[in-house]
Amino acid sequence: MIPAPVVLLCRTGSRLLLRRPAAHRPSWARRTIFLRTALAMATGRKGNHSSSPLHTNRLINEKSPYLLQHAHNPVDWYPWGQEAFDKAKREDKLIFLSVGYSTCHWCHVMEQESFQNEEIGQILNENFVCIKVDREERPDVDKVYMTFVQATSSGGGWPMSVWLTPDLKPFVGGTYFPPEDGIYQVGFRTVLLRILEQWKRNKTTLLENSQKILSALLARTDVGAQGEEVPPSSKEVISRCFQQLSESYDDEYGGFSESPKFPTPVNLNFLFSYWALHRSTPEGARALQMALHTLKMMAYGGIHDHIAQGFHRYSTDQRWHVPHFEKMLYDQGQLAAAYAKAFQISGDEFFADIVADILLYVSRDLSDKSGGFYSAEDADSYPTVLSKAKQEGAFCVWPAEEIRQLLPDPIEGILERKTMADVFMHHYGIKEDGNVNPMKDPHNELKGKNVLIVQYSLELTAARFGLGMEQLKTLLTQSREKLFKAREHRPRPHLDSKMLASWNGLMISGFAQSGAILDKEEYVDRAMRAAHFLQNHLFDAHTGKLLRSCYRGQGNSVDKSSVPIYGFLEDYVFVIQALFDLYEASLNPSWLEWAVQLQHKQDELFWDPKGFAYFSTEAADPSLLLRMKDDQDGAEPSPNSIAVTNLLRAASYSGHKEWVKKAGQILAAFSERLLKIPVVLPEMARATAAFHLTLKQVVICGDPAGEDTRELLQSFYSTYTPNRVLILADGDSTGFLYHHLPFLASLEKKDGKATAYLCENYSCSLPVTSSQELCRMLLP
Repeated sequence: MIPAPVVLLCRTGSRLLLRRPAAHRPSWARRTIFLRTALAMATGRKGNHSSSPLHTNRLINEKSPYLLQHAHNPVDWYPWGQEAFDKAKREDKLIFLSVGYSTCHWCHVMEQESFQNEEIGQILNENFVCIKVDREERPDVDKVYMTFVQATSSGGGWPMSVWLTPDLKPFVGGTYFPPEDGIYQVGFRTVLLRILEQWKRNKTTLLENSQKILSALLARTDVGAQGEEVPPSSKEVISRCFQQLSESYDDEYGGFSESPKFPTPVNLNFLFSYWALHRSTPEGARALQMALHTLKMMAYGGIHDHIAQGFHRYSTDQRWHVPHFEKMLYDQGQLAAAYAKAFQISGDEFFADIVADILLYVSRDLSDKSGGFYSAEDADSYPTVLSKAKQEGAFCVWPAEEIRQLLPDPIEGILERKTMADVFMHHYGIKEDGNVNPMKDPHNELKGKNVLIVQYSLELTAARFGLGMEQLKTLLTQSREKLFKAREHRPRPHLDSKMLASWNGLMISGFAQSGAILDKEEYVDRAMRAAHFLQNHLFDAHTGKLLRSCYRGQGNSVDKSSVPIYGFLEDYVFVIQALFDLYEASLNPSWLEWAVQLQHKQDELFWDPKGFAYFSTEAADPSLLLRMKDDQDGAEPSPNSIAVTNLLRAASYSGHKEWVKKAGQILAAFSERLLKIPVVLPEMARATAAFHLTLKQVVICGDPAGEDTRELLQSFYSTYTPNRVLILADGDSTGFLYHHLPFLASLEKKDGKATAYLCENYSCSLPVTSSQELCRMLLP
C-alpha cells in the first residue's frame, strides 16, 4: 500500500489527493476519470497573441518546443538537471515539478491561468525551485512521478504537478489545478501556500513520509521472475485476452470503451493474430469482425480528418465523432500498419485508401527535409488571423454557412435543384446550427460548428440524390479539395517539430509495412529515408547508442541538445522493430546488421540479469529514484512487449539462440499479469504465441530483380500470417545472412526458378516455386 501524503491542504481537512483508484483499474481508465473531471474544472482561456515578452527564464536555452513555450513565463523555470537539484538542497527548498508536452490542451490552460500569473509566479519563485519537463523528451522522469500520482490520487494525466523534497522524493501531486478554489477542486494558489506551510511546520514528518512513499513505490513497481520460471501457456493467455477484449467491446461503434474512446492498435493487432490462429472457429470470426468494424467506424468518424487526412488523438464521445483535435505521430504510424493489415486480410480497398490517407498527411505535414518525422500537431489554434485567443479544433471545424459559400455549384442531371453543398452536408452530417453535442464542448468553442462524420454510406447518399456512384465519388472528392484549400488559409495549429527516435521507428514501420503490403515502392523509399535520418542524426557511432531526440533547425539543418539525451528502451525496441520491417520490405541486409547491433546494445544497457526483462532506463542516472519496467500496453505498446518479438526475429536472422531464451524470460517475468489481466498487455499476449509456436522462416531463393522472385515475394506480402520472418537468399555467400545462417548455403533454386522454403529451427520444408503453393504453405 502507498502511504497517503501527510500534507493537509483543503479547508475541510480533506487531503489534496482524492481517493485512490481501485487496484485493478488500468491507467487508461484513471486517465478517463481525469479527463472527465478536467472538463468540468477548467475555466480559463488559452493562447493569446503575445507582444514583446516581459520575462525570460532559463528555458530559452532549450530545444524542446514545450520548454520554449514556457520560456517567457514569470516563473523562474529550470530544466531537469543538476543546477536545479543543487539549488534546492543549498537553499533547503521544495521542488515544484511540472510535466507536460507542447500539444497538450490542458497544459496550455494551466499555463495561461497560473504560470502566466504574476502573483502565482512570485509565490513559486520565492518559495520553490521550479522544474519544467517535456514528457516526450524525458519519458523516464515522467514515468517515475506519474506512477506516484496514479498510485496516490484519483487519476493521472497532463499537465502533471508534483511536489518533491530537495532529494527528489515526491510527497504530493496531481494534474491540472485551476488558479483559484472552486466547487470541484482546490485552487493552485491555495495548494502552494498550504504545502509551504507544512514544509515550515512539519518538515521532519514530511521527509519521513516521502521515504515511506518511495519504499512502497519500489515494491509496487518490482517486476521480475524468480529462478527458472517458465513462460505462461500461450493458449491460456491469448484465450483470456480475447475474452476480456470481447467483454469491453462496443458492438455498435467499435472500440473498447464508451467515452472517451482511444485508437488502440495493440488491441487490433492482437485480434488479427487471434483470428489467424483460429480461422475456422466462431471466436476467430468474432475477433476479425471486432477489428475490422472498429477500423471502419474510426475512419467514418470525426476522429478521422476527412479534409486534411490523418487521425486525431481520441474521441470524446462513443461514436468517434467529436475528437480531441491534436494529431500524434505514434498514432499515424501504428494506424497505417493496422489499416494495411486490414486490407491484407480482407482485400477491401477501403482500408488501402485509409493507409494512403494517413501516409499522405504524414508526408505532407509531419516530415522534415532531413527525412525525419515531427512529433505532433496541436489541438488549439487561432480561429482567424485577427483572433486574440486560441480555440480547440478551430483549424478543423466548419460552420454550415461557410460550406454553402465554398460549394455553391448546382448539380447537373438530377431532378431536384441541389448544390454540391447539399450533397456534402448530407453525407457528412452537417447541420445548420452545428452538430457538436454541447456536453462535449465545455467552453462553447464548437458552438454552431460541425465536425465532419460520415453519416451515410455512399450507396445511401447516391440514392438520396439520384446520383451514380462514380459521380458521387467525384463530387465528394472535389468538395473535400475545395475545403482543404480554404482551410489552408486558416492559422495552423502549433507544430511540435521535435523528432524522437522511438516515434520515428513506429512511423518507419508504418511506411515499410504499408509499402510491402500495398506494393508501393514510394512508401518503402520514404521508410528508408527516415532510417538514414536515424543513422545520421539519432545514432552515436562512437558509443553505438541511440539518441532520444533532435529538433528542426534553421533552413535544412537539424539541431541537437547541448547535453545529449541518450535513448531509452522504447527508442531501441521501436527502432529495431522498424529495421526488421524495413528489411522485409526492401530486402537490404544492411538494415538487419544495424538491428542486430542495436539489439546487442539494448541487452548491454537495459537487461535485468536477476529479475529478467528490460528496464526502461539505463542505470547511470542518479536523479531517477526508480528504475522501472513498463507493464502496460497503452497508446504505444510497452517496450518489453515489442522486445519479445524483436528477440525472436533477431534470433531467426542471426542464429543467436540466447535471444530466444531472453524472450522466454521476459514472458516469465510478466507471467502473473499475463495470466490474470492479459488485456492490459495484448501485444505481449500476442507474442506468447510467437514464442511457443516458434517463428517460421520463409526463405526465398532467387534474384531480387527477377520476375519469378518478385512473384513469390508478392505472395508473402499479400498473405497475413503472424509469427513469421522473411529471408531472401540471393546467393551472396559473403553476406550477413549467409554468415549467420549457414544452412542457407544448402538451399537452391528448383529447375532454375525462384524457390521458397518454410523453415523452423533451421529445418526446411520441401521447396515450392509457385505463388499459390507458397500462399497455402503460409497458412497455419
